[in-house]
Amino acid sequence: MHTPKEIAIQWFEAFNAHNIENLLALYADDAEHYSPKLKVHQPDTNGLIRGKAALRAWWTDAFKRLPNLHYEVLKLTADEQQVFMEYIRQTPNEADLRVGEVLVINNEKITASRVYHS
Repeated sequence: MHTPKEIAIQWFEAFNAHNIENLLALYADDAEHYSPKLKVHQPDTNGLIRGKAALRAWWTDAFKRLPNLHYEVLKLTADEQQVFMEYIRQTPNEADLRVGEVLVINNEKITASRVYHS
């Protein structure tokens, strides 16, 4: 059985490797993801997408646009059902961005994620 903190560590490993399949394996089929970056790049979503197909499309686009995108973990704070992840979003030619993200986890799968930054 994996704890939310262990799932977060797996999430960062998959994300930083740009391994979409490993990333998707951590999510429930009907998972929701909210991000201010979605509002910018896909305004019709109003920042919220649902399901693995939408997650796949979002990450495929992000990794194509930003092939050197990397997250540096600062802190993970977890309880039994969620983990708050604080990290630095790094990509060449853009200023580093401090990000907070919450993963809600049920039955060892991410059911919702919410990204916060300015």
